Amino acid sequence: KEFSIGFGPRIISRQTKSGTRFSWKAIPFGGSCTMLGALEDEDDDTDDERSFDKKSVWARMSVILAGPFFNFFLAFILAVIITAVSGYDPAVITSVTEGSPAYEAGLMEGDVIVNYGGTPISFGREISLEDYITPVSSRTDGIKISYTRDGSRYDTVVYPELYERYMIGLSYYSNNEPAEVSGITEDGAAYEAGLKEGDIITSLNGTEIVTGADLAKYFQENELDASPVSVTFSRRGGDYETVMYPKSVSSYRIGFTYNLSNVKTGAFDTLKYSFAELKYEIVSVYKSLWILITGRGSFDMISGPVGIVDVISDTYTASARYGFLTILINMLSIMSLLSANLGVVNLLPIPALDGGKFLLLLIEAITRKAVPKKIEGVITVIGAALITLLAVAVLVKDVTKLF
Repeated sequence: KEFSIGFGPRIISRQTKSGTRFSWKAIPFGGSCTMLGALEDEDDDTDDERSFDKKSVWARMSVILAGPFFNFFLAFILAVIITAVSGYDPAVITSVTEGSPAYEAGLMEGDVIVNYGGTPISFGREISLEDYITPVSSRTDGIKISYTRDGSRYDTVVYPELYERYMIGLSYYSNNEPAEVSGITEDGAAYEAGLKEGDIITSLNGTEIVTGADLAKYFQENELDASPVSVTFSRRGGDYETVMYPKSVSSYRIGFTYNLSNVKTGAFDTLKYSFAELKYEIVSVYKSLWILITGRGSFDMISGPVGIVDVISDTYTASARYGFLTILINMLSIMSLLSANLGVVNLLPIPALDGGKFLLLLIEAITRKAVPKKIEGVITVIGAALITLLAVAVLVKDVTKLF
């Protein structure tokens, strides 16, 4: 009946001869596709053969799946552009600590990791994701690693070891972008010094830090001890300085670092790694959801429009010094991630989402009997109400976090 960009009152609208209306509406969040007979509408002629409910169950399934499919398709197209311009981050080992578990397992600088703990690896980021999902401390029975060296593939097992070291309790992106703080350990040195996720570190103990790679190099060359660490950082365009006091902690290590910086590649590999990028984004969302479902994650992992705009603002501020191309690529990266995220979330079997509708259609396909409209309506209303409550809670959290 109507395709629309945005919600609310129509700004521009045109109806075609076939009866379909195309509209541009006032509130620029998302859009909608209203189909004849898909909703209970007194103006609908439910006996019309063009009605959604009159189509076969397989045709209705294809319509329901089309939205998430094009979310993934858009994410892939954006990944092609990003990879063509910026390249990808090969999972190359950049250093191995002598005497460490990785050293004893035979790993060497220059090796390319292709499988880590049973997960195929295309990017350095995927190793970070695996360590986040399944911490090294829980892998004491060994991490199976496959790698290539001089064109040959090898397999080994690394057994993490427990050791004492001083830490400041922050994580960051060790690439050629600004050294942005991606996570803060509660009650850690960085947390107590007032650092927050999204801050950009610009110097440590007087050493200038331009990129995440610079920060990683600093920590490799300057092992932390009990000495205080002065840090300069930027937040929302302002520059600040504070002092962190490293804390002695027991942790597990495997003893190697790996590349997170991008390298350019050819046309064929651009397509290859664009598919890998799409897979990485989809898997990231699913694994993050699994962390939330199993109780290992926190409510802070979820963001709504306010949190997303805040991330975009911080990313723009951090990218501005590097010029328009960097800004554009980072904005496209966020767009690609959001698109893949929407596709995954929409496929969840939750009432009111496409995944919930697809589940009802699957039941209909198996039983050859449609779920009664009244039951479907009740399920949809309950699902929509729960999603609305979650959205309000996330909005309050995001707004509170700004202050």
